[in-house]
Amino acid sequence: MKQQHEVEQFLYRQSELLDTKQWQKWIDLFAADGIYWMPPDASYKTWDGQPAIFAEDKNLMKVRMLRVLHPDAWSQRPLWETNHVVSNVVIRKVAKNGDIEVASRFHMMELRRDDVRHFAGSYFHRLKKTKNGYAIKLQRVDMANAQAAYDYVLQVWV
Repeated sequence: MKQQHEVEQFLYRQSELLDTKQWQKWIDLFAADGIYWMPPDASYKTWDGQPAIFAEDKNLMKVRMLRVLHPDAWSQRPLWETNHVVSNVVIRKVAKNGDIEVASRFHMMELRRDDVRHFAGSYFHRLKKTKNGYAIKLQRVDMANAQAAYDYVLQVWV
């Protein structure tokens, strides 16, 4: 039960960092070789050589963060908000070295330009056990509505 609680708290903290726009702290949750991946369809097995909504290492995450935070980023006016809810956290596999594979569900609401958008789906995390807790090796986001038409693209992470 302790491990379940630790994993849940890690995922909740991750969501809180996104919702409070503490993006550098969120990026710091990733291992040095960590990947954030959002395939366009749940059937995808790899991002290598495949189209993706997101397929970013820490360097690309930082580039996105700096672009979004730039004072001349017109896409960020007016400012907007997100709210993540994470649930159904299930530890799928625990390796001998302490690494964990976790599945969960999410719902994200985005308020932007007086419009509200909803995104929902599942997360898959491969977490590396470190002396300071967990680090994300892989965060896969499978959106239930990834194929939906939107007025504008996603600016930040789901």
